Amino acid sequence: MTPHPDPSAGDPDDAIVGQWAAVRPDLDTRAMEVFGRIHRLSRTMDDRMEKAYARFGVSRGEFDVLAALRRSGEPYTLSPRRLSATLMLTTGGMTGRLDKLERAGLLRRSPDPHDRRALQVTLTEQGLHLVEEALGTGLSVQTQALTALTPEQGDQLADLLRKLLAGTDEDQP
Repeated sequence: MTPHPDPSAGDPDDAIVGQWAAVRPDLDTRAMEVFGRIHRLSRTMDDRMEKAYARFGVSRGEFDVLAALRRSGEPYTLSPRRLSATLMLTTGGMTGRLDKLERAGLLRRSPDPHDRRALQVTLTEQGLHLVEEALGTGLSVQTQALTALTPEQGDQLADLLRKLLAGTDEDQP
């Protein structure tokens, strides 16, 4: 069982765990502490990243589309289906993002020269410029958040999170 800190000290997760310890001292709340903090950290960083990308006129989801095209290498072209799979989005969700990004001149859709039934999505010069700038800004926000840790602790955390994710069975509730 995890030792329970004073609920008046620490972060909100310490307070929650302390309250549970008072009413249910039989519970092992380590998982609650870990996943509560992961959830709060994820929400905090999502908000920070949205703000960072908003400076460039795109949402985080729209940035993700541009970044996937950029990561694909020259000529920065993927099929909408491949983009959907890469970003784990439905085709409907992807269509909305592509529509907005195409209207903004950041990408273009064109017929696939190898398959008349298919389309391809290509990053424009304007899109390439935007994703390069936004990438630097986003990485800066993330790097700033990691300054609370030493480089070794950052490496250790990355390794531990990789292990935790690998041990998570997606079929479990």
